[in-house]
Amino acid sequence: MKNSNYRIMAALVIALAFVTLSAFGQAAPAAAESILIGAGDLLHIQIFDAPEMDQHARVTDDGNVPLIFLGNVHIAGTTPEGAARAIEVRLQQREVMRHPQVTVAIEQYATQGVLVIGQVAHPGSYQIDTARPVLDVLGLAGGLTEVADRKVTILRHGTGEQIQYFVSNNPEDAFDHSLLVHPGDKLMVPKAGVVYALGDFARPGGYVLSNNKGQLTALQMLSLAGGTPSSAVPSQARLIRKTGDGYSETRIQLSDMQKGKIPDILLQPDDMIFVPFSYLKNIATNSSQILAAAGAAAVYAVP
Repeated sequence: MKNSNYRIMAALVIALAFVTLSAFGQAAPAAAESILIGAGDLLHIQIFDAPEMDQHARVTDDGNVPLIFLGNVHIAGTTPEGAARAIEVRLQQREVMRHPQVTVAIEQYATQGVLVIGQVAHPGSYQIDTARPVLDVLGLAGGLTEVADRKVTILRHGTGEQIQYFVSNNPEDAFDHSLLVHPGDKLMVPKAGVVYALGDFARPGGYVLSNNKGQLTALQMLSLAGGTPSSAVPSQARLIRKTGDGYSETRIQLSDMQKGKIPDILLQPDDMIFVPFSYLKNIATNSSQILAAAGAAAVYAVP
């Protein structure tokens, strides 16, 4: 009986050891490459078990890499892994090798600088040797200005692809490193949109759409503008909105919005909310006078 129990325990131990070794023996999946090869990049091509075929070659302007025994192989716009597979296929097609194993590494980038322009503290070109997260690159340029739009555009080096990225105030989103800026890329930070509080506000002026969502509602702008004094008539407020052929004017009830009687409204860039000083003043004021007041408003007065 003891021997039988011993054999059972031994078998369980061996099975558990086998499962453990199998689990740890499995290779972790490799992270997908994101850096693309571009014209002018210097590559190191290595072929397993054929050191005499190791080569250092620079990608030509038309995206080809000239290789001994193979001639030109087009690899621009691919990752190093993709370039290696393309060379392997060519080696097989030319019957140079039956089962080649090729590795490609970028030794030197043609353009190691990343250009950051627009609404950053220090626009310019910054040297990077490898792909960096968007937030890191913006940090090199001193970060966003108070009037920056959080929707930035990345222009890929080599492919010309344009990628949109939102710089969030949420740390979990901001520190997401899934999108990288590559050497040679360009990063554009545009100016944010503005909405205007005109008339009888405590702090009239222009207000930047710079919050985490890049948008403001009428009540949010009312709060930023310090509310309205007792001389104002918020029930007679007007929304002036730019259209394709001019401006449209809509009466809005700010008083009812404040009381929760009607829903708040989302503002668009260049919207103007005008609050009259009194009912008589409201009658005497027309849209042309409101637009003139908008031209004189302090744009970007409040971040």
